[in-house]
Amino acid sequence: MSHRAHLFSLRICHALRESLAEGYNRRKLMKDLLAGVTVGIIAIPLAMALAIASGVPPQYGLYTAIIAGFVIALTGGSRFSISGPTAAFVVILYPIALKYGLSGLLLASVLAGVMLVAMALFRLGRLIEYIPESVTLGFTSGIAIVIVILQLKDFFGLPLEALPEHFADKIWLLVQTMPQAGWASVLVASTTLLVMIGWRRLKTPVPPHLPALLVGTLLGMLLLHFGADLATVSSRFSYLTSDGSLAAGVPPYLPYFDWPWNRPGPDGVALSFSWQLAKDLLAAAFAIAMLGAIESLLCAVVLDNASGRRHSANSELLGQGLGNIITPFFGGITATAALARSSANFNAGAQSPVAGMVHALVVLLALLLLTPLLAYIPMAALAALLVMVAWGMSEAPKAVHLLKTAPRSDVLVFMVCLLLTVILDMVIAITAGILLATLLFMKDIAAMTKVTDISKNRKQVEQPLPAGWKVLKISGPLFFAAADRIFAEIGLLSAQQRGLLLYMDGVPLLDAGGLAALEKLRAQCRKQQVELLIADLQFQPLKTLAKAGVQPEPGILTFYPTLREALEQLYARQSSPLN
Repeated sequence: MSHRAHLFSLRICHALRESLAEGYNRRKLMKDLLAGVTVGIIAIPLAMALAIASGVPPQYGLYTAIIAGFVIALTGGSRFSISGPTAAFVVILYPIALKYGLSGLLLASVLAGVMLVAMALFRLGRLIEYIPESVTLGFTSGIAIVIVILQLKDFFGLPLEALPEHFADKIWLLVQTMPQAGWASVLVASTTLLVMIGWRRLKTPVPPHLPALLVGTLLGMLLLHFGADLATVSSRFSYLTSDGSLAAGVPPYLPYFDWPWNRPGPDGVALSFSWQLAKDLLAAAFAIAMLGAIESLLCAVVLDNASGRRHSANSELLGQGLGNIITPFFGGITATAALARSSANFNAGAQSPVAGMVHALVVLLALLLLTPLLAYIPMAALAALLVMVAWGMSEAPKAVHLLKTAPRSDVLVFMVCLLLTVILDMVIAITAGILLATLLFMKDIAAMTKVTDISKNRKQVEQPLPAGWKVLKISGPLFFAAADRIFAEIGLLSAQQRGLLLYMDGVPLLDAGGLAALEKLRAQCRKQQVELLIADLQFQPLKTLAKAGVQPEPGILTFYPTLREALEQLYARQSSPLN
């Protein structure tokens, strides 16, 4: 199938069907099993940490990795992508969880899933191409900063239940409580962070966060043994057992079906579903859907470059949408493709989406068998893990390179997106960034459209023109941002002339704004009795004029297929005794 066909195709289970059609054997299955186990082990602590960072208990992150990880791998369009909770969503999900609780978060995820399916059905898989790099780098860098700020509470062991919604309030509260930092939390977080940084330099196939979490957990257990004050998963979270008693840590239960709005709300009481609630969550759901689309398609493109394969963008959006519709009914939060886990999957030798499904089953086994051990993980160690994840997703070297080398317009867009993401929210940041980038792009393109007097250029105008005539060459698109200026300049020249010949072979585009400006020029020429000749129109401007019903007007407006024919007509007039 061609690259273009991959971009526009839409079918459920595209990646799996394509992998099986190529021939699937025992050797490929063994490679998928090994890759799935590897990435499943990586996903367990990440899923817990990202759920906590999003404002919900850790088991909901595991549910997400299990359900979404399986469903999206099964139904999606990218064969190596691994889906689950990701750091990029934290900045959106945390305020929703704070205001609406788990039930509101799950409902927003379902709405986002519906939007993703709609994007797939409308073949919007190529939308990633229309988002400038300055925008994506700006909001990912901003998200990274927000994630770090959210982790400071646990990194330093600050005595805070939760952080306020607004950026300034967060910073002020953190500054006020920083003198109360717990030395045990700082020690565990710093040790975990240092092990992760040091482990990367060893360049072993074992991911750095696994040994780092192991060291952080062992250090935490030692400190707790000696009476240190240190928060762990078991001390922070609890659940009801089957006999109604309260137990600490992560429940070793399978995810179960329930309506999203029946889950705990902001005060622990389930929300009642209403259309007003759905309307209130629409903006957040749209942000989730847009970010999910961007993240999943960016991830798929990176994997394509590494593997030489081609994903189906629309099928991937369909899989992501189905995953986000189904997962919340089993308690899972928003999911999308995670680049770090997907890259680990590919590097571990994955051959097909079967590896992604195996990864989900590995997380499921961990939920059933390893929850007593997961309960010992210190919150400070998970905070350090997310600080490292934030650094990775910030793409700091790329951002610094952009600041040093990119045009000022791109730097402005980057800074606006970054600051708005940090100070306000990502919806405003992406909207403002794309609008600003679009306006600056139109300004640059409009500046490229020029009008030049070539009347004395003997390469193009071989003979002197009749008195009172000029030949003007227009170069560049005549769209609304440029046409008024160009035709206004021509209008000023027309006042002293008998006629103007507009040479338009360099005009690739004429839009409604350009058409209106041309009509205004024709009206001015008619009033001043100035003749207007137009030569060498390209196909699109010619089609626009024909569709608008613009007709030649004797003595006012005439069209010629080439510049030579128009000039020959002028030269003939000059030699005519009547002229």
